Amino acid sequence: MQLLNEEVRDFTRKKFETELVNPVNLVYFMKEKSPLIVPGREPEEDCLYCPETKQLLEELSSLSDKIRLTVYDIEKEQTKASEFQVDKVPAIIVMDNQDYGIRFYGIPSGYEFMSLLEAIVDVSRGETELSQKTKEALKKLDKEVHIQIFVTPTCPYCPMAVRLGHQMALESPMIKAAMIEATEFPQLAQQYEVFGVPKTIFNESVSLEGAVPEEMFLEHVLKAAGKEVN
Repeated sequence: MQLLNEEVRDFTRKKFETELVNPVNLVYFMKEKSPLIVPGREPEEDCLYCPETKQLLEELSSLSDKIRLTVYDIEKEQTKASEFQVDKVPAIIVMDNQDYGIRFYGIPSGYEFMSLLEAIVDVSRGETELSQKTKEALKKLDKEVHIQIFVTPTCPYCPMAVRLGHQMALESPMIKAAMIEATEFPQLAQQYEVFGVPKTIFNESVSLEGAVPEEMFLEHVLKAAGKEVN
């Protein structure tokens, strides 16, 4: 059974036909279902949405010859997981020949499906819609900033925060940005006290709740990087 209905498939196919420029690589890390429980041994945690996320990406990549999908099992391909600094699944990396630090942890369903489409288009074009002022500020970064954006699929405001984070990662080699689906990673959500979404964490030290304009999001990036905000 297909995850994407015909209307969504047609919309996505047309979007890819008109907006994709260069090839895009989707790198997907998943975990196969655990074997039967062995008496005396702690049961392993299954990745609940790994199969569905894989199917979603397979359906998506079939809609354009410019999209290539590579799938790894995080347990069998630990070297690759280390190379991409992936420590949880499901994990999606959107890249071309270069890894920009754009990550999706959790299935990009609901409103976050558009976040994935826009990330694919941005990487394919090699450019973003950020303002020139933001782009200039990002060029001056000399400290890495790790952005974690906690979301849920039913949050209509979350894609705005995810898109800003991913665009900034595309613009600056000093930034890595990850969407994290809060309900799939409850321990992380608890650790970062996520009581509402979107909630964005910058370098473990700066937090931001809600969807905010580009300028305010940039201020938090600069603050996390130890830069003065004008």
